[in-house]
Parts: sequence; structure tokens; C-alpha cells
Amino acid sequence: MLVQALYNIVDSVFVAQLSEEALTGVTLAFPMQNFMFAVAGGTGVGINAMLSKSLGEREYDKADSAAGNGIVLCMLAAFAFMAASFMGAARGFIGTQTGDPVIMREGTTYLSIVMVLSIGMSAQVTLERLLQSTGRTFYTMITQALGAIINIIMDPIMIFGLFGFPAMGVAGAAYATIIGQSIAATLALIFNITKNPDIHFSWKIFILKADTVKRIYYVGVPSILMIAIGSIMTYMMNKILSVFSSTAVAVFGVYFKLQSFFFMPVFGLNNGVIPVLAFNYGAKNRERINEALRFAVTLAFSIMCLGTVVFELIPGTLLGLFKATGDMMSIGITALRIIAIHFPLAGLCIAMGSIFQAFSRSIYSLVISLGRQLFVLIPAAYILSLAGNVNVVWWAFPIAEAVSLALTLTFFRKLHKEV
Repeated sequence: MLVQALYNIVDSVFVAQLSEEALTGVTLAFPMQNFMFAVAGGTGVGINAMLSKSLGEREYDKADSAAGNGIVLCMLAAFAFMAASFMGAARGFIGTQTGDPVIMREGTTYLSIVMVLSIGMSAQVTLERLLQSTGRTFYTMITQALGAIINIIMDPIMIFGLFGFPAMGVAGAAYATIIGQSIAATLALIFNITKNPDIHFSWKIFILKADTVKRIYYVGVPSILMIAIGSIMTYMMNKILSVFSSTAVAVFGVYFKLQSFFFMPVFGLNNGVIPVLAFNYGAKNRERINEALRFAVTLAFSIMCLGTVVFELIPGTLLGLFKATGDMMSIGITALRIIAIHFPLAGLCIAMGSIFQAFSRSIYSLVISLGRQLFVLIPAAYILSLAGNVNVVWWAFPIAEAVSLALTLTFFRKLHKEV
């Protein structure tokens, strides 16, 4: 996941070399791109929970059905995004966030490509979830690392036109992403077939079953909504910040890329601990559950504390990677230092929230996510923006995370009494 996070940063670093408008355009595309991941990732969480629990209960037919049906569902979602792009969804979406023709062109170009070819992302996420569900996280690490490395290599080649390739600008960044995801998905498929004996591939497991789909989405829909809430949040933040300047929007986009270097490993830890918790929940091994949860919380908190230290000490250096202008430096240094205050709290919330998904209590995670990102963060950001100072807006992040931690602890105590 560290390599995956590095690829997210490097991708934007290369785009930023084109222009601030290109960086802003890609930033405006992020909410839709994140929503596509939400559908695949949330469905994957549902697959993960059902498959692991079925294996723990030794119901192997149900485990196979979860794997096969999950693959079909994610492919159907990819085709839906492709159709939406052909109907002009990308341009319409970018157009709701900016009136600048250059930013609109760059954002539409990037988003159209990733929507049409989203099957690579869907396949990678789903197939990697199957490996995680059966405890084969080492192979997931290989596929993610390979996809990210290929993307990092192809980015400058396709953006700037090296080694005989035409210079494609932001389109090159999109194609490089698709190539990396598709190769990673192919390798994940090979690993599942050759290295994952817990899943028995046959044509019958791909036949959709109402009960299997229901069980996948019982856990998956709240997870989809939780991730999709992030899309709504970033979309609304873009709208709030655009009142100040497009540079403020670009700073927000840069922050989201930089924070992924610390958040992605924590989310990876979360994905890895969910099947462990779900398996031992099915096997009724409470001691193992407590041990896994303690490890996850401690490691997540440590990673996020490190993130806070980095953001506080060298914000200018981080922004310099993105060819930041004087205005971007002025806004960005303050933004990174204020927002980073909430990192340790976020680490605790993410790690503790893993048990909600593993125990099929995803509704708790949904309520927490809604509270943090929509009911607190956006209203707080809007109210703070009325002060007329963009630097004040960033305090909405620590405020929202404090509320999130309070909700997490409340639900955690409630769950402890129930199980």
C-alpha cells in the first residue's frame, strides 16, 4: 500500500509539471474517480466478509459463490460507468465545479478515459480482495506494487512523450493508470487461479444467486456509501474552496494525494485485519479477535503520528514536489499543518472501525462516516469560509475527526456489549 500511495503522489507530481490548470482539472475529477472505486471497493468488502466468514464456518460452496458473484457484480459496475461516460457524464460532472475552459478540458479528458476503461480498476480491486479474504496478502502486495511501479514508469513516458510515444498530457496520465491497473488485475487473476486453493473456480460460481448478492451487499452497500461519502465531501469542498480561488482547490487536491502516503497503509492494514476478525468471529475465538484488534489500533496510530510529524515539519518541501507557485505555497503550508493535526485521531477511528465491518455491523461505520464527512466537516467548512479567510476553513478537519472519534468509541462500547 505504501507503493500504491507513492504512485498516487507521483501521478500528480507529473501532471503538476504541465500546469496548475491540469492539476486542478485532475483534482475536480477525483470525486467521480473515488466513487468508481467506492463501488468496487465496497463490493469487495462485502465479498471479503462473506467469503472469510464462510471459510471460518467451513461452508465452502458459499465461499466460492461469494467469489464468483462478486467478480460478476464488479464487472457489471464497470460497464455501467463506461456507458455513463459515453453519454457525457464526465464533461457534465466537471462542468458543475468550474467555468474555466482550460480546467474543464483537462478534467473532462482525464475523467472520460478512466470511466470508459474502469474495468481494469474494478478487476484489480475485486481479485485482490479474494486474495486478502483467504489470508494471501503477500500476493496482493505483489500485484499492487507491480501496478503502481508500471504506472510510475509509464506516467512520464505517456504524459511528456518519451521514447517515441506521443505527448498526451493529462490523457497520458489516465492511460498510464489504466495500464498499471490492468496488468495488476491480470496478475491477481493468475495468483487466484494458481495460488489460492480456498476458492474453486468453475463456471457455476459466476451464476448470480439472490441470496449471495444480498449477503455481499448487506455488508457492501454501507461500505460503498462510506467511501462514496468521500466523493460527496471532496466535491463539496471543491465548491467551497473555489469561491476563494482555483489555487485553493489545487492545494486541496495536493493534500489528498500527500495524505494517501499515510492513509493508504492504514486502509491496507484495515483491509488485512477484517478477514482475520471475521474468520475468528465465525470460529468464536475471542482472544484472537482482541489480539488482532490491539495490533491494528497500535500500528495505525503510530503510522498516523508519523504523518503528522512530516506534515508539520516539511510542508514546503512536500508542496515543492508539485511545482507549487508562490500562491500555492502561501495557502498550502498553512493548510497542511492545520489538517495534519487530525491524523492520529483518524488512525484510531479507521482501525477500530474494522471490527464493525468484520462483525457485519457496517451501519455503525456508515453513521460515523456520515457524521464526520457530511454532517460535521462540510457544514463546519462552510461556516468557517464565511470568515473570508481560506486558512480558517482547514480547521474543519480536526473538528470533524474529534466528533468521529467520539462516535467510534460509543459504537465500540455498544458492540462490546452485544457480542
